Amino acid sequence: MRRCILFSRATGRITVGGDELIQQWQGSDDYLWLDILRDNADAEKILLTETFGIHTMAIQDAHRERHPPKYEAFSGYYLLLLKGLSPGSTETSFDTIQIAMFVGENFLITTHEEESRSINTLWDAVIEKPVLMEKGPRVLPAMIARNIVNRYLSMLMKVEIHLDELEQLMLQNDPTNEQLAQLTTYKTRLRIMQRVFSYHEQIFLALRADPDVTQNDFLQHEFNDAYEHLERADSLARLYYDLANDLINSSISLASHRLNGIMKILTIITAIFVPLGFLAGLYGMNFEYIPELQIRNGYFYLLGAMSTIATGLLVIFRVRKWL
Repeated sequence: MRRCILFSRATGRITVGGDELIQQWQGSDDYLWLDILRDNADAEKILLTETFGIHTMAIQDAHRERHPPKYEAFSGYYLLLLKGLSPGSTETSFDTIQIAMFVGENFLITTHEEESRSINTLWDAVIEKPVLMEKGPRVLPAMIARNIVNRYLSMLMKVEIHLDELEQLMLQNDPTNEQLAQLTTYKTRLRIMQRVFSYHEQIFLALRADPDVTQNDFLQHEFNDAYEHLERADSLARLYYDLANDLINSSISLASHRLNGIMKILTIITAIFVPLGFLAGLYGMNFEYIPELQIRNGYFYLLGAMSTIATGLLVIFRVRKWL
């Protein structure tokens, strides 16, 4: 699916439509934003190469699903690959989608395989306020990048709430397998976020140093703002990763402590009953003659001895603070 916004530099008005706006844009000095929800990679490749002069290698990078985020300049345009959150992402299950942007002097092409809330938000904003395109298509990627980072920030705020709830539950009651599974999931997702943020940080640093950005105050402000938000998101992701890791380690430590307590009790019981079992086994042997068995009150003497041994061992354990 393809949709277009054509901004007329003469009138300051926009036109929203489809492929017909591409033909109207060609040969003019107007600004075009082409957004592609990818459903036919071959048709998209033909359009980008023949109409916009996009290099085939750049298109291949944009279509490669697991390609890391990157920034690469070409003659007359540059390619920007970013990782955004998928539309169905929640605080307990979030995935990323690749967003590719081809940015020229008078055009912006965004292409992605799934719906992007970051793009849709800016699309609606441009329709409501066409003045956003007045400074040219080069400012739009910075706004999209900021929307992407803000979505990560919003998601991380929800993660914080869930981690706080899990922490309170685990302090009040014994941790459950479900809670530990949630923490492990958070650790995995937060580690992915940190890797994505690391790529994005390199890209934003490169963009901030680009001459076209440094010479444009508005563009420089937008990328600086996006970078600052990214730094905060990266800091929060690391903080929550450490928190999830600490909660898991605490749960393991508590479980180990409880297990040690149980093993100590079992060991004490065993230590008490070993001598008692020895005495019971000794006088329970089937010999015809055992002298002590002839003692009139031998049974009571044996019970007394066994009670004394058990009591003595308990006293020793108490004195040594093993109980």
